[in-house]
Amino acid sequence: MSQLLRTRWIPVGLIVLAVVVDLVTPHDVTSAPLLMAAPVAAAPLLGVRGIIGVGVASMIVHAFLAHIDGTFGWRAGVANQLTLAAVTALAVLIHRTLRRQDDRARRARHVAAVAQRAVLPRPPSRLGDLHIEARYVPAESEALIGGDLYVVQSTPYGIRVMVGDVRGKGLGAVSAVSADLGAFRYAADESEDLPELVSRLERALLREGGRRGGQQQEEGFTTALIAEFSKDLETVRLVNRGHPPPVLMDALGRATLLEASEEAPPLGMSDLGSWASPVDSFPFPAGSTLLCYTDGITESRDATGRFYDPVARLPLVLVRRARGGRLSPGQILDVLIHDVRRHVGGRPQDDQAVLALHRAPAGSGTVPLGSDGGTAPTASPG
Repeated sequence: MSQLLRTRWIPVGLIVLAVVVDLVTPHDVTSAPLLMAAPVAAAPLLGVRGIIGVGVASMIVHAFLAHIDGTFGWRAGVANQLTLAAVTALAVLIHRTLRRQDDRARRARHVAAVAQRAVLPRPPSRLGDLHIEARYVPAESEALIGGDLYVVQSTPYGIRVMVGDVRGKGLGAVSAVSADLGAFRYAADESEDLPELVSRLERALLREGGRRGGQQQEEGFTTALIAEFSKDLETVRLVNRGHPPPVLMDALGRATLLEASEEAPPLGMSDLGSWASPVDSFPFPAGSTLLCYTDGITESRDATGRFYDPVARLPLVLVRRARGGRLSPGQILDVLIHDVRRHVGGRPQDDQAVLALHRAPAGSGTVPLGSDGGTAPTASPG
């Protein structure tokens, strides 16, 4: 029986409890308060007819119990009956108020979902031999739009990707996300290499910060991981500007953290100084999956304050889930999100944007997973 069906029996349970209490206690002890609680408990669980039914049943049970006890007088009989009728009417009003609030919240979530699809559209599922899956998990179910972003684009210079996290929340962050995506889409097509692409992004963000002014102009920034796949997909080149490094899962399920050879600050901070954008190149063999994510994954803490470690956790949970079979990129992301949720013991502590980019083996669109360990590939400056 589902959780919803179980909760709908709560009003009936209160009535049964009232009967038991009345039968095992002296005659001068009344169970009327429990009967009055039954319609109120039904307000968020049942419809109008169900609430009225619970109220009528409570009145009948009360009259029967009072008659057995011989206490059906003005105070213990008629007055309680009138109170039960009033409480039932109040429960109907509560139900209708909750229903209106739910309808407004549902409409707001629908508008937010439409806005999110407009601001952060789903990447294509496939570009050539590169299979792509994305997930966006908000920290609050009512707030579907945040500052995390991802974009995948085929360009004359290869497939280019950006995963980023805009500082701040709310409409300001959504505006910055829109600016970041627009700047990337233009710069990705026009820039011959990644340093030029990053420079174009930097200038675009500074112009956007100047338009917004105030605190956003002084402190606004975006952490970003920018990736470029060679046309044969044998190599992936990365520029990391203050973002969590991605994880490379090979065909056997071994996880490697692709750390930057040189640290660089987030985008939008060039007013404080100038920094190079080092490019690191890594092999991307057939059967590999590149997992990119925002800090909502790596900064998730368990009850002891321990951060989530995707390199340590992913091989274990993926092999356990695969059981010698194959997982698609979308299934890998679902397993990752579920494992992070289990790590924190509930809802996400921050928004999570995750992206899986998989180069399938010849004739296969899924990822084989094994259980043996491995060593990290070595980064070479691009």
